[in-house]
Amino acid sequence: MDALQEQTRDRLLEAAGEIFAEYGFQAATIRDICRRGKANVAAVNYYFGDKRALYIAAVERAHCNTAGLINVVWPEGWTPQQKLRVFIRQWLEQQLAEDLPSWHMRLMLREMADPTDACVKLVEAYIRPMAETLRGVIRELTPDDLAERQGWMIGFSIVSQCLFYKVHRPIAELLVGRDEYTHFNLPVIAEHITRFSLAALGQGAPVTATSSLEQMS
Repeated sequence: MDALQEQTRDRLLEAAGEIFAEYGFQAATIRDICRRGKANVAAVNYYFGDKRALYIAAVERAHCNTAGLINVVWPEGWTPQQKLRVFIRQWLEQQLAEDLPSWHMRLMLREMADPTDACVKLVEAYIRPMAETLRGVIRELTPDDLAERQGWMIGFSIVSQCLFYKVHRPIAELLVGRDEYTHFNLPVIAEHITRFSLAALGQGAPVTATSSLEQMS
């Protein structure tokens, strides 16, 4: 695929993401997508095969910025506490990036609320490998006889903390005030989630000692 074709495909994918996020899969039309993407209506079939494949590609793009957390090879000698801190920090850096198109989150929320076959592909291609990275760290932080189910729930709790600051930021700003929320910057959030999680696992000091977080903000 030459540069011009790559540009056309990329425009279609961005246009599709915006329209799917706004209208959903069923209501979105190929004609509207191609009009917004400045491409011929035949371009969708040429580059993606059909509307369903285009939708799956859009969902994958909305999530692919987490690919750096898949199959991580940790530096030799790192403690599990260091690994967890870096995992959380990198996840937040990728998910809270200000330059990401707004349709990424809107499409992901729509897909989570009403899952399609795109969700299955997304889980197997991105989410499961990333979850295995986190599960590996959790295994190092927990007893060998910890039930597998509990290990998963610990992972879900950690991810849920991270997701809150992405999905519910507007609510948090209303609760604490927009000016105050400026102190909830990425380093502060990452450190709080790390310390909170390690404390819950019996691997860190209580989170009530907040002086270091106050200095970071």
